[in-house]
Amino acid sequence: MSLSADACSRVPGAWTAARGRSTIAAMREPMTRVAIDSGHLETVVLGSGDPVALVPTALTADELLPLAQRLRDRFRVVHYHRRGYAGSSPATPPGSIAQDAGDCARLLAALGLQRVHVLGVSYSAAVALQVAADHPDVVRTLTLVEPPPVHGPGDAAFRAASADLLGDRQARGVEAAVDRFLTRMTGPDWRGQLDGVVPGSSAQVVRDGGTFLDVDVPALLDWPFDASTAARVRCPVLHVAGSDHGSLFDGVGELIRAWLPQADQVVVAGAGHDVALTHPEALLGVLVPFLTRHRIG
Repeated sequence: MSLSADACSRVPGAWTAARGRSTIAAMREPMTRVAIDSGHLETVVLGSGDPVALVPTALTADELLPLAQRLRDRFRVVHYHRRGYAGSSPATPPGSIAQDAGDCARLLAALGLQRVHVLGVSYSAAVALQVAADHPDVVRTLTLVEPPPVHGPGDAAFRAASADLLGDRQARGVEAAVDRFLTRMTGPDWRGQLDGVVPGSSAQVVRDGGTFLDVDVPALLDWPFDASTAARVRCPVLHVAGSDHGSLFDGVGELIRAWLPQADQVVVAGAGHDVALTHPEALLGVLVPFLTRHRIG
C-alpha cells in the first residue's frame, strides 16, 4: 500500500473488477508459525514448482494473496506476514528495511529454500531489493512492483507527505490516521473495497495500523540504499508500474534504470499504485513469462 495518499490516482472500476474475483482471494489456508531469529512469522506455502517469495507490503498484510492464489498453479509460493502483522511476532520500533530483509532471508533458510524468485510491492519492493543486495546467491530473480519514491525525484514530496501522515497519527491516533489515509487514497468505502478483494482485510488493517505508522514509515524514511548497494544485485530484475500511479511515482522508473540497468520495465495500463491488488491478472501476465524465462536449476 502506498505511503503517500495524495499522490496516488484512483482508477475507476479497478476495485469493482478485483471484487468480482474475490472468491479466489477468499481461498485462505491455515498459516504455520515459522521460527526465525527472536520470533516467528506466519507463513503458508502454496503450490509446487520454482519457489516464489512474496514479500508482504505495508498496512495491508494480505495484499499479495490474490496474486499468490493465481501463481500457485505454476509455482511454489511463499506467502507470509512480516513482524507486527496478523499473528506474526510483534514489531518493535525502530524498524528497518534491513531487519525485514534479514527476516525474509531467515524465513527462506528455515523453509530449506536455497534459490528463490523474490517479489515486493511498494514498501516491500524496498525490502525485496535489500534482500537481493544482501543475499545475491539466494535471489534468482527480483520483481519490483511500484517501488516507493524514496531516493528518487519524488523523495522530498514523499517525505513531506509521510511527515503529514505521522503528524496525523500523533494528533488523532492510529485508527483515525489510517482511516483518513485510506479514505484519501481509495475513497470513503475503503473497508468495503478491501473486503471485496480480500475478505476481512479492513479489520486487519486497523489492527496492524500501529506497525504501519510507527515502524514501517520511519523504516522506509531511514533506508540507506544507493547505487553502490544496488550494484550488488546480480540477478535478472523486472520493474512493474501502473500507468495511473500518480505524479509522485513518475520518477521511480528513472531511478530503477540508473540503479539496475539490467531491469526489464513494464507498465500496466489503467492501473494505479495498488496494481497488485486491483490488477492481479495483468500482473500475472507479465510476471509468469519473466519467471519462466529465468527458471531455477
